[in-house]
Amino acid sequence: MTVHRFSQYTLYVMLIAGMATAVAANPPAPVQPPATTATMASTTSTVPKDHPVKTKAGTPAPTPIPKVPVIPAPPVIAAGAWILMDAYTGQVFAENNADVRLEPASLTKIMTAYTVFDAIHSGEKSLTDNVLVSERAWKTGGSRTFLDLGSQIPVETVILGMIVQSGNDASVALAEYVAGTEQAFTDLMNHNADQLGMTNSHFENATGLPIENHHSTARDLAILSKALIQRFPEEYKWFSTKEFTFHGIVQHNRDVLLNRDSAVDGIKTGFTDRAGYCLVSSAKHEDMRLISVVLHADSPAARAREAQSLLDYGFRFWDTHRVYVGQQSMTTARVWKGAQPALSAGVADDVYVTVPRGMYKNVATSFELQNHIIAPVAEGQTIGTAHITLPDGKVQDYPLVALAEVPQGSWWRRLIDTILLWFK
Repeated sequence: MTVHRFSQYTLYVMLIAGMATAVAANPPAPVQPPATTATMASTTSTVPKDHPVKTKAGTPAPTPIPKVPVIPAPPVIAAGAWILMDAYTGQVFAENNADVRLEPASLTKIMTAYTVFDAIHSGEKSLTDNVLVSERAWKTGGSRTFLDLGSQIPVETVILGMIVQSGNDASVALAEYVAGTEQAFTDLMNHNADQLGMTNSHFENATGLPIENHHSTARDLAILSKALIQRFPEEYKWFSTKEFTFHGIVQHNRDVLLNRDSAVDGIKTGFTDRAGYCLVSSAKHEDMRLISVVLHADSPAARAREAQSLLDYGFRFWDTHRVYVGQQSMTTARVWKGAQPALSAGVADDVYVTVPRGMYKNVATSFELQNHIIAPVAEGQTIGTAHITLPDGKVQDYPLVALAEVPQGSWWRRLIDTILLWFK
């Protein structure tokens, strides 16, 4: 009996060893990541077809540094402060007095809109709601939408009244709708400013009417506009509305660039005697979106002219391209001890680069995966690194993440993979 049991045990061990040897000699496909990023590029659409093909996976391409074209100095802008920023990469192309605190006038309403949109997206409020017009909102001076006292108006209508007509009555009505009082609403505005890194901004009302300790900067307003466009792309479309009719009164958007330049689709004008004429503009050409901020200009014509000069400069001498598409597979990674033997990997969000115009052909990409990715793997877990080598030789790194989870496999799968890993 003992001999019989020993023979069974010996045969079992020999069976496992034989299976391990066989599997090691013929591993299951798809077990190995691509050997080169050129292979990756040929099987995915995350990198444009005209993008230069690359070197071995995990090694940023040692591309010779090309001659960078001469970028002329930015135009001279007749304004108290200004900035030109790429909306996707955040790169600043030109600025002056960008961190000087100034009164933002009705540019304040960009933050008012952002805070209202945030309440709607969080589920606290809904676009199907109606806004009650209080006596305080009704009496607010300055630009008006002409809301009726005590009326209940659809949220979208009031938002358009604030954005297009720059209605102060609409701004206060929205503030009270979201937070109960305008003062409580400003607490939300300042909280959002802190979250966005607007370190030189403070809001005391939802309208931008002059009041002490109410200020922002060109840089902070560009940061806010960038966040508004990225977080609320559907709502942002309202900022391109050229006219709005309420109670039979047609009022036109004061941003004249909406009619002059088809690439311009927002954002907001502002004016008070103390703030001067202000304009935040955004325009898009292909993959590139720019944001210009002009503060304290001398006239409506001046703010439009200077904003156009900044936008023209950015589009003429710089280029922004999307290199990686977020949540799209770039490669397949081998997973050990999992319910599936492989998973798709990519970047979590779209990745853009900004380079001097004509230099994108000198951008190179590569990636590397971690060794021995062991299940369980969570969706979004970092499992490697994507590299972008810019024309000047600098390398930007981005996490390569799992695009789906892979739970732990059966005991038999884990046993087989444990044996296989001995040979790695």
